Amino acid sequence: MKTKASLYRMVTPKHLCPWGLKAFDLLKRHGFEIEDHHLQTEEANERYKKEQGVDETPQVYIDGEHVGGYDALRERLGLGPDPKEGKTYQPVIAVFAITFLMAVVECWAVRGAMVPIRIAELFVAFSMCVLGILKLRDLQSFATGFVQYDLVAQRYVPYAYMYAFIETVAGAFMIGGVLTWLVAPTALVVSTIGAVSVFKAVYIEKRDLSCACVGGGSKVPLGFISLTENLMMMAMAVWMMVR
Repeated sequence: MKTKASLYRMVTPKHLCPWGLKAFDLLKRHGFEIEDHHLQTEEANERYKKEQGVDETPQVYIDGEHVGGYDALRERLGLGPDPKEGKTYQPVIAVFAITFLMAVVECWAVRGAMVPIRIAELFVAFSMCVLGILKLRDLQSFATGFVQYDLVAQRYVPYAYMYAFIETVAGAFMIGGVLTWLVAPTALVVSTIGAVSVFKAVYIEKRDLSCACVGGGSKVPLGFISLTENLMMMAMAVWMMVR
């Protein structure tokens, strides 16, 4: 016999509570028999909260016992917090994983074979483009994070805004090997500055900062991954000049 659960969540023509929907999904996937109560107006939602003495909806009851909201339900089911709290490398891992896949697929589709050097070239170039896009989606926020550790941006703030454009455009031109005489030296200069800045902030000054590499407001810690990004750009720029 299934365990019964009661769920009170806000469902109106103009608003579907995402946490309520996720709570319903969790209960369903864990095999509960659900009594799904919809609070169909803002007034009904506020009245329910006042009557039950709670600050938010949804609210969950299991076999008549009050569990609480969505986070409390996850805890009751032995799950971690959602969304994840604290620092995480997930955004960077996602970028590098997908850009590597893009590089492999493109190389196979165009050349009909796996060419490691070409895959590496495309991987770095695609990564630069994607990371640049993430910075450009909220340029103001990126610049705020970037000036906290970049040595040039600390002395000339407009450089923080320029950096995002330089990285994105350089990556796009590197994909096709266009204007190498201009793109490669420029990428080498900005990536070298970036590498030195990260090394100084993290390994010399021991500062605890968030990396702006995937855009402003990220929870990616400044450190090895940030340094790797700049070293990859440096290696790519040198390779293009030598080639």
